Amino acid sequence: MNREPPAPNPDAQSHEDALLDEELEETFPASDPIPWVHDPRTPELYLEDFTVGRRFTSATFEVTARDIKEFAARFDPQPFHLDDAAARRSMFGALAASGWHTASVTMRLLVTSPMRVPGGLIGLGGEISWPRPTYAGDVLHVESEVVEAKRTRSKPDRGIVTMRHQTKNQRAEVVQSALIKIIVPSRG
Repeated sequence: MNREPPAPNPDAQSHEDALLDEELEETFPASDPIPWVHDPRTPELYLEDFTVGRRFTSATFEVTARDIKEFAARFDPQPFHLDDAAARRSMFGALAASGWHTASVTMRLLVTSPMRVPGGLIGLGGEISWPRPTYAGDVLHVESEVVEAKRTRSKPDRGIVTMRHQTKNQRAEVVQSALIKIIVPSRG
């Protein structure tokens, strides 16, 4: 009798997937206070809505020492991001967030801001700088401005919008400045 092995269950989760899900839940718990979805009352914005000079302001996000250390342990394990004593001896003088941590917080604030683009914020590249460190206890927000918006010639159903994003702390000091191009669909 020739028996075929049972067909794999496409809904079954592998051990590796289960571990990844567990790690994601630890990193991004469902109880996270910042919503992952927009308020349904927030309108979607199209290319025609991105007029030069238009401004957007995000909500705020407090960066804790624990946030700094956990991000650094996974993605930028340098002593001044991980250890308070080492940070005090560094050029920062205190525990400082990785620039990439600041960039990640900025992205989170942009994604949940009133700047809601159909299909999400799809970047094409840009420039980024960190003129001053983000420290534990800093409360960040992002101020964005449309610098340029133009329809693409090859795909007229979309355009490229250039945005200037300044991430500021509670003292209105710029901790990150970025000039980024994003793809934005047009209404037609």
